[in-house]
Amino acid sequence: MSRGTTGLRDPLWRLYPPAYRAAHGREIIDVHRELTADLPRAARLRADAELAAHAVRVRLRLDSASPAGRFLALAAPFALAAGAVDAGVRLTGWYATLVRSPAPAWVQLSAGTEGYWALYMLLSALVCVGAVVALTGRGRGHGRGNGSVNGSGRWSLGAGLAVCGLLGTAAQWPFAAPTHGDGVATPVASLLTAAVVLGCPPDRRGDDRWLSAAAGVMAAVAWFPVVAVRTGAFGVTTDYGAWPVLVLAVTGAVLAVRARSSGLREAGAMAVASPGLVAYAYTGAWGELLPVLGLFLPLLAGVVAVGALTAAVRAVRAVRRGR
Repeated sequence: MSRGTTGLRDPLWRLYPPAYRAAHGREIIDVHRELTADLPRAARLRADAELAAHAVRVRLRLDSASPAGRFLALAAPFALAAGAVDAGVRLTGWYATLVRSPAPAWVQLSAGTEGYWALYMLLSALVCVGAVVALTGRGRGHGRGNGSVNGSGRWSLGAGLAVCGLLGTAAQWPFAAPTHGDGVATPVASLLTAAVVLGCPPDRRGDDRWLSAAAGVMAAVAWFPVVAVRTGAFGVTTDYGAWPVLVLAVTGAVLAVRARSSGLREAGAMAVASPGLVAYAYTGAWGELLPVLGLFLPLLAGVVAVGALTAAVRAVRAVRRGR
């Protein structure tokens, strides 16, 4: 294809892999030219940026047609939910301290909402609000109409808010680590979570209502008992970070059974989605990595075991029916 055919957008076109250009080059150019013909300059630049982002995804094999893209689409809602659990426990822990303290509320607020600590709480709230918005959108499964569009729009808005909160938390840490004392686990987990959420292919964001609902339920079940225990109203010890990780593993097992798979893909997706919960267990319980891994890895193995057992039971039933 000549440079005259591709015009000024030839560099964008060349971002695609050669094989993809050979198969879809003409279609890419024609569609892009048609969509941007009457747009103002700012809108054309945005369209060029979207085309470049798609080209990079195709080159990195992170688009929705690739296995890696579909894998990230599975992991992204649960990564968002796990990040919200970590941020939500942090927020409610601060609020519980505020309520139980004998000092007047205004004194505590004036002393505890200054500078970096106030920003830290605001960023945590942003993650929680973003997760709620993203995971409560209507996606595929509402029939024809604009349900998928609404789901994608809510996901983009909510995930954008959450990612801003996550990146802000990571950026704040070098300047405010002594303020909140969470160590390096929190900023690293925030960056990893943001990477997973952003890695979800655009055309798969918020398109599966069931996955979003499952992620929302997982977040609620993981968060509420921890907060209830921390109120001091129950005569039990803390969970040492185990409960949210256990809820995530059980969710992976449910996904494996529903998909009738071996469980490997679901266990991998839960592992990729887990940085927020691993950071919670690390900073809030042991402060050592090995005990956290000792908790987490057997649970992932359990997800695979459940998936393999379910697949074996189905295989045996299929053989019996064939006799």
